[in-house]
Amino acid sequence: MILFEKNEFQMILDGKKTQTIRTGRKRWKIGSIHQAKLSFFDISPTRIKILEVRSRILGNLTMEDVKKEGYSSLKEFKEAFKEINDFWDDDVKVWVIDFELVGNSY
Repeated sequence: MILFEKNEFQMILDGKKTQTIRTGRKRWKIGSIHQAKLSFFDISPTRIKILEVRSRILGNLTMEDVKKEGYSSLKEFKEAFKEINDFWDDDVKVWVIDFELVGNSY
């Protein structure tokens, strides 16, 4: 299971979001399939397959990363990241997870 904010979940369904950036420890395996959810109690049929997992320094994100996140500018992505994670630190190591939508019945 991977939790997403409502607007990000919709970007996945619309095909705009194919990457997620996470803090913490690495816990995703390439090839694994996860339920994409809005909350722990959500019974979403949406499934994503992990294609790649790599570490990156938050301040070194590229415009390609931002677009894969579903945003049109770094400023827009930074604001969303801060709203979700309560911080932005250019020196923090994050996990960049590329995925594809593999199941959805919405």
